[in-house]
Amino acid sequence: MFRKIFKKVIVIFVIMMLGGLGGIIASRYFFPYLTSTRLFSKYEFLKKSFEEVTIINKTEQVFVKEETSIEKIANQASASVVNIVSIPQKNYGANKNIFKNGTGLIVTSDGMIITYAEAIIFGDAKYKVLTFDGASYEAEFLGLDSYSNLAFLKISASNLPVAAFGNSDDTISGEKIITIGNNYGSYDNLYGAGLLRSFNPVFNLAGKTVSSSEKLEGTFETDFNSGSNFVGGPIVDYAGRVIGITGSLEIDGGHYYFQIPANKVKKVIDRAIRKELEKNPYLGIYYVPLSTTFILANDLNVNRGAMIYSLSGQQGLAVIAGSPAQKAGLMVGDVIMAINNQEINSKNTLSDVLYQYKKGDEIELAILRNKQEIKIKIRL
Repeated sequence: MFRKIFKKVIVIFVIMMLGGLGGIIASRYFFPYLTSTRLFSKYEFLKKSFEEVTIINKTEQVFVKEETSIEKIANQASASVVNIVSIPQKNYGANKNIFKNGTGLIVTSDGMIITYAEAIIFGDAKYKVLTFDGASYEAEFLGLDSYSNLAFLKISASNLPVAAFGNSDDTISGEKIITIGNNYGSYDNLYGAGLLRSFNPVFNLAGKTVSSSEKLEGTFETDFNSGSNFVGGPIVDYAGRVIGITGSLEIDGGHYYFQIPANKVKKVIDRAIRKELEKNPYLGIYYVPLSTTFILANDLNVNRGAMIYSLSGQQGLAVIAGSPAQKAGLMVGDVIMAINNQEINSKNTLSDVLYQYKKGDEIELAILRNKQEIKIKIRL
């Protein structure tokens, strides 16, 4: 009895194997052959018998490791960072060896270097620059931009690595950034990393509670304390592009660190290349940018602009004596709505729009005074 059952199982198994093998051969070879012939090509069921095949691919998990080396991310900018040695030429008595190390950044391949004013010594001083390849150069002081406090030096060299600047308008709060400095006794970059905390549209480099028409307005803030080691050096995004230059101001006895956005820096570099650092415009007013909160707090019937302002309301503290603004009759409380038809708002601040012009240019201001708009022409 058992043998009969076993034989039946074997027969069934053989039939199944042969049938399965035959089905595979038929679907892979026989049916495709038949559909290629004139006689059977018209039968759709034969085509579907081998076309409707589900192919299952093997999948694997792939882990991509984020680049953890800050130096590798900021490689191009790192090679453009320099060490600036300021050597005073005055006789300091016992302190004959006094000098200062600061950070700078190469911005043209023929040796123009940008830094922040606090990173170097001004006046009767000589400058030496140490580059990434260990070379040392004598440097010529080109000038200081009064609008941004950015200073420029020049070394005699060629084919130098130049930092790539990004579009700082595309930079968003919370973005990862890297800061680079180089101000030790020998060439050796130092790094910091963190987040871009925010863009402060109303911070003005005048360092006062009110803004100056001659000083840059609008800076980046970070979640780490840049410190003096990074002043004059770049901040870099994770694509390796420079999105700002670190600066510092002394306010109320302490140092406040910030970053000048790259798009503003590029405008200053262009002016330095054109040798126009001494042609910055001068208007001569203090003002407050009209933010939404200021407008609501003071119940103003405007939605933008810059108000000529002093905390005490005194004309002499808001409009500088002898300035083009005073000569043109500007008054405390005036709201400047536009310069040459270019609106003044949070994206186009008064000082930034004014920086487009040069000393001696004539501009037309659209002023809101006592709820009436008037036009006033001023020669800067």
